[in-house]
Amino acid sequence: MNIPPETFIRVAAADLDDFCRRLGGAAGLPDARAERLAELLVGNDLRGVVSHGTRQIATYARLLRDGSLNARPAVATVQEAPTSLLVDGDGGLGYFPAYEGTLQVIDKALVSGVGVMVTRNHGHFGAAGLYSRLTLPHDLLCFVTSGHQLHLKAGDPVYDAAGGSPMSFSAPTAEEPPLVLDFGAMHDLYGGSNRDLFAEVAPGLVHRSIGMGMVCQSWGGLLAGVPIDQSRADRRWPGANQGSMVVAMRIDLFIDPATFKSEMDEYARTVRTLTPVPGASGSYLPGGPEAAKEAAYRAEGVPIGEEHRRLLEDVAIEFAVTVPW
Repeated sequence: MNIPPETFIRVAAADLDDFCRRLGGAAGLPDARAERLAELLVGNDLRGVVSHGTRQIATYARLLRDGSLNARPAVATVQEAPTSLLVDGDGGLGYFPAYEGTLQVIDKALVSGVGVMVTRNHGHFGAAGLYSRLTLPHDLLCFVTSGHQLHLKAGDPVYDAAGGSPMSFSAPTAEEPPLVLDFGAMHDLYGGSNRDLFAEVAPGLVHRSIGMGMVCQSWGGLLAGVPIDQSRADRRWPGANQGSMVVAMRIDLFIDPATFKSEMDEYARTVRTLTPVPGASGSYLPGGPEAAKEAAYRAEGVPIGEEHRRLLEDVAIEFAVTVPW
């Protein structure tokens, strides 16, 4: 979970956006690409998804500078059917094929009822929720996942087979914050002393998490041409070791969208009356707390914690870019 930092400074979203655009440009991205990346990263910060927000620009800038990823990719649709498309990222960051491809998926779903995309040959695509949220204004339901190159060998823990395990689901509402479930199925199981304890006290939960991670890896990785054995990978850009999948479908295939969204509103309001999980401040549909943070952070500025600030200051020095504080 993304927990707001206890000690922080407030930075206006526009200033973070300007910083990321300048840093992306210094790392070699064309202006339009740097602008898009900044928009998406700051959008995550605004929703409190800081793990996939502007702190990531430090890693991306170095990968681009050092040639692990292509700073000027020619993103292209390489295979297409009425309801599907395969998009090649040309060795760049995954944000660009995933974002541009999702816009095409939306068009296909609006025409045909369903749209499916797989992207291949790119690096990290960020938070899966970036793309599921794009479908919300169009009365679509959406599922997003991604997979990456695994390095499995005999004797490794089975947890490793689940990879990074990102998933997002979305559903629109009429007046309430839309449902946006954006998570890593393996988030609490990557390692550490608690993993075995979880397996002992809640084996079903652990196996379900591993299973969901394997779905991410097979649908978002293997389907995108990311092989189990890295020796079979054919990569010009070593960091382009990931793929993704986006599925969108029209609500009116099954029910009137206005009726569905009205029920979603009532669902959200009813959930808020329920007793929350111990330690939680309230009960919400997924995406509700993020929507509240976005409203507050747009007005007050994004809280940037000490570690986050150091990451950005260090990379800013490397690229001779000034920080916005």
